[in-house]
Amino acid sequence: MQVIRQRRTSEKAGLTLLGRRVGRRTTLVTACITVALGVTGTAVASTQQFGTQQVGQVTSKGQVVADDQYINPYGSRTVINDGKIMSSTVSPDGTTLAAAVTDGDAALVLMDLKTGAVKQKVGTNAADTLKIKSASVGQEGPTYSPDGKQLWLGQSDGYTKFTVNADGTLANPVNVAIPVDGSKHALVGAAVFSADGSTVYSAVNGQNRVVAIDSATGAIKQSWAVGNAPRGLALVGDKLYVSNEGGRPAKAGDTTINSYGTDVVANADTGASTTGTVSVVNVADASAAVGTIDVGLHPTAVYARNGAVFVTNTADNKVSVISTARDKVVQTIATQPWPEASVGYEPNAVTLTDDGRLLVTLGRANAVAVYRYTSPQEPVSYVGLLPTDYFPAEITTVGKNVVVSNTRGIDARRPTTAAGHGTHDTTSSLTQFTLPSDKVIRSYTGKVFQQNGWTNGDVKQAQGKKAKAVAVPGRIGDPSTIKHVFLLVKENRTYDQVFGDMPQGNGDPSVTQFGENVTPNQHALAEQFGLYDNFYDVGTNSAEGHNWLMQSDNPEYTESSAGEYTRSYDTENDVLGHQKSGFIWSGAQAAGKTVRDFGEFQSLESKPAGATWQNLYCDAKTMDSTGAATQYPIQTGSAIPSLNKVSAPGFPLFDTSVPDVYKEQIWKQDFEKNGPANLNMFWYSNDHTGGPANSAAQVADNDLAVGRTVDEITHSKYWKDSAIFIVEDDSQAGLDHVDGHRAPIQVISPYAQHGVVDNHYYSQITMMRTIEQILGIQPMNQLDSAATPMYGAFTNHPDFTPFTAVQNKTSLTLGVSPAPTCGVDTPAAQDPSAAPAPTSAVVPAAEKNVAAQWNTWKSHQRLTGDKAVPDFANPEQMNRYTWYDSHNWTKPYPGDSKILTPDEVPGAYIPSSDSDD
Repeated sequence: MQVIRQRRTSEKAGLTLLGRRVGRRTTLVTACITVALGVTGTAVASTQQFGTQQVGQVTSKGQVVADDQYINPYGSRTVINDGKIMSSTVSPDGTTLAAAVTDGDAALVLMDLKTGAVKQKVGTNAADTLKIKSASVGQEGPTYSPDGKQLWLGQSDGYTKFTVNADGTLANPVNVAIPVDGSKHALVGAAVFSADGSTVYSAVNGQNRVVAIDSATGAIKQSWAVGNAPRGLALVGDKLYVSNEGGRPAKAGDTTINSYGTDVVANADTGASTTGTVSVVNVADASAAVGTIDVGLHPTAVYARNGAVFVTNTADNKVSVISTARDKVVQTIATQPWPEASVGYEPNAVTLTDDGRLLVTLGRANAVAVYRYTSPQEPVSYVGLLPTDYFPAEITTVGKNVVVSNTRGIDARRPTTAAGHGTHDTTSSLTQFTLPSDKVIRSYTGKVFQQNGWTNGDVKQAQGKKAKAVAVPGRIGDPSTIKHVFLLVKENRTYDQVFGDMPQGNGDPSVTQFGENVTPNQHALAEQFGLYDNFYDVGTNSAEGHNWLMQSDNPEYTESSAGEYTRSYDTENDVLGHQKSGFIWSGAQAAGKTVRDFGEFQSLESKPAGATWQNLYCDAKTMDSTGAATQYPIQTGSAIPSLNKVSAPGFPLFDTSVPDVYKEQIWKQDFEKNGPANLNMFWYSNDHTGGPANSAAQVADNDLAVGRTVDEITHSKYWKDSAIFIVEDDSQAGLDHVDGHRAPIQVISPYAQHGVVDNHYYSQITMMRTIEQILGIQPMNQLDSAATPMYGAFTNHPDFTPFTAVQNKTSLTLGVSPAPTCGVDTPAAQDPSAAPAPTSAVVPAAEKNVAAQWNTWKSHQRLTGDKAVPDFANPEQMNRYTWYDSHNWTKPYPGDSKILTPDEVPGAYIPSSDSDD
C-alpha cells in the first residue's frame, strides 16, 4: 500500500510524501504518488485545518473532537468524569451546582463551584453516597426551592425530592409520582417553585400538560392542558410561561407525524415539526383559559427577567423575546453567526447579566453568543462569541461569575481502561469566567470561527458555466464523473476491532475482535481501495449515529433526551428528532436526483409466519442459486413521507434475526431489475451482533453481504460512474487505542485512491459533505457546510478493476440452534491442506457456568425478533458478551483479568441507551 501523508501541492503537480505520521507506533515507508483533485489551488484533505491530527490531540487551535471542531474554552474548566450533563442548576446561595448526568456512574452530581470538587454522587451505583431507585433523568432541571432546602430531580415517572443539608449535600430521597396516562409516562420537563415554595409547577412532557404539586405532600393540586411536549418553564407573578417543543395541538386537515402518541403538526415531505408555541397559564385562576403565543421551532429554554421572557427556538436558531405586559413576541433575535449556513447552531440556554448583556449558548457551535440588551422592544446589538467546551447546554450567572455546563465536556476521554477508549467514556464539564469587555469578546469571535471551520466560500455554488466533470467537484452543482452513490451503513464497530490487525495502518491487534479471519472481504477491500485509519463516527450510540449520517447532526432534542430516551430512542419515527432543513435523501430529491432506500432510517417492519433466521438463511441460498423471489416477504416502511416514497419493498430494517446475506439477495434482485438510483442507502446491521448466530458468525455474515454487494456493483455496467461508502452508524461496541469514535470506513470507486493508507482526519460529517458535493446536494446545516469534502480520497484517473467477493472463513451458522434445514455453513479451507472452518462453537468446560449466565442475560436484551431494539443492552455488558462470544470464551476482555459474569462487569448498573419499553 502507498501512504498518504501531508498534502501541499497544486492540482497538476506530483506529490512527494514527507513527514512523520501522527500517532504511529511504527515507521512507514514513504512513497511518491500523484493526486489529481477536483479543485484548483492548494490541495486539501477533509476538513482542511485538521490535517493528520487525531481526536483527543491538543493543538494550538484547541483539542480535536469527533465532529470536525476544536474546543478551547474561555475561562477555567472543570472536567466531570461521571457522564454527560443533561441539565444543571445552581443553588440559591451560589455555592453548589447540581447536574443531572447520564451514561456514567451517577444520576446526579453535586459540584462545589469554588473548588470544582465533587461534593456528592447520587444514583443507583453501589459506590454512590446516596441511593435512589432510578437513574433516569429528564431534559431539564434539577430544581432548588427558593430557600435552598429542597432539590427536585425530574425522572421518567415524576420526581425524586431531596432534603438539602447545611453543607449542600443531599439526604432523604422521596419519590413524588406523576401517574402514567395510558401508556404515556410523565417524562417531566422543567419545574419551578412558587415564590413561597409551597407549590412546584411541572411541565409533564409526556402527557402534554402542566401540573401544580404540593411541595410538602407531593399531591397534584391542579392540571392544565398545554401544547405538545412542554419543556421549559418560567413563572412571572401569577403567569406561568411554558415552551411547547412540539408546537400547537393538531387541527383537522393538518399533516402530522407521531411523537410519543401525539400527532404533531409536521412538514409533509421532511416530517419535521412546523410549529412552536408558548402556553401562558394563569396559576391564580383555575377557570382562566390557557393562552398561546406563537414562537419559533423547537422552543426549549424559557428564562424571565425584567418584564421579558426569553425563549430559545433551537431548531431555527432564534430567540423570541416576549413582553410579559403584552404576552406577545416583541423581538426575535437571530443567532446565526456565520452567513453561509442558516441552521444548525442550536441555541439552547439563555441568561441576562446585571450589566445588560444577553448570553445565549449555541450548542452545536460550542460557543456563547453575547448581545447588548436594553428592553424587550429595543433591538439587541450583537457583540460576539466566546468559546466553550463541547455542546454547552446550560448557562447562569453567580454574581459576576458566568457558569456554563457542557454536555460532552472534552469528548469521550473519561479514563476507564488502559486498553483503549469507548464512545461511552463521555465526559462533561463546567466552564467559568468573569464576562470580559465587549472588545475582548469581539477578539474571541474569530477563534470560534476557526474552531468551527467557518470560512467564506465554504459552500461554493455552480456558476452556470459548463465545468469539466471531475470526481468531487469544487462547486456544488458542477458535474461529477460519479453518477451513482451507494451509502452502506453498518453497526457499532471501532477501527481497531476490525482493522487493528493490518500492520500498514495505525492499529492495535490486542483489541482486534473481527480481523481478517472474520472479515476477509473488508480486508480485501482495504487492500484494493485503501485503508483509512483516522476516520471518526460522531455519535455515542445508534440514536445519535443514524442522525449524524442522515442529517449531519444529532439534533438537540435527541442530544438532550439521552437521560431517559423514553419518549423515543431511534428518532426515525419521531417528528421531534427531525431538523427543518431535511435529510440527505430529501436534499438529493431537491437537487433532482433519484433515491432508493434499503432499510436505512426506516421504522416499520412486519414478518410473515416462519420467517426465522434459519429459514431466511436457507431462503437466501435458494434465491442466490435460482433467482427465485423470497418465500418470506417482509413488510417495511417509514413514518417520514419522503423516505417512504423511495423505500424498496421487502428490505428489512435493524433486525439481527434476519441474515445480512438475505438482505443482500433482496437488494440484488431489485438492482438487477431496476438498476441503481443516484443515491442508494442500505442498512446492513448484523455486525451489531446479538442474534441467533454467535458474534463472529454475525460479523462474518455482514462481511460476506458487503463483499457480495460490492462485487455485484463493480461487475455491473454502472461501476464506471459509481462510488460506494461503507460506514458504521457509530463505533460504540468496542475499544480503540486512539479514540472510541475512530471507526472503519471504506471508499470504493474507480475514482477512489487505490492501495493507499490515508491518515488524514475524516469524519461522518466530511463523508456526507463529499456525497453532497458529488450529487449537487445543498448542505443541511452549519456542520456539513463547514466541512471540506474528502477530495484527497479521490483521483480523476479511474481504475475500473472490479472487486471479487472473498469466501467467508468463519462459518455463518456458528451457535445457531436448531441448525438450518439446508445445513450448516461449512466454508471451504482457504489453504487446501488446512481443515475447514469449525461449524459449531464449544464452550470450554471451565467457562460453561459463566457462559450460561451470559446466555440468560442475553435472553432479556431484546436483540432479536419483531421487538428488537438497537442498544437495549447495557453497553459494557454487551461489549464483553460480544468479546467472549467471538473468542469462544477463551480470552478475558481487554483490561480485565478474567472472564466476568454479567453482574461482575464494571458499569453493569448503568442504564443502557434504550432500556425503556
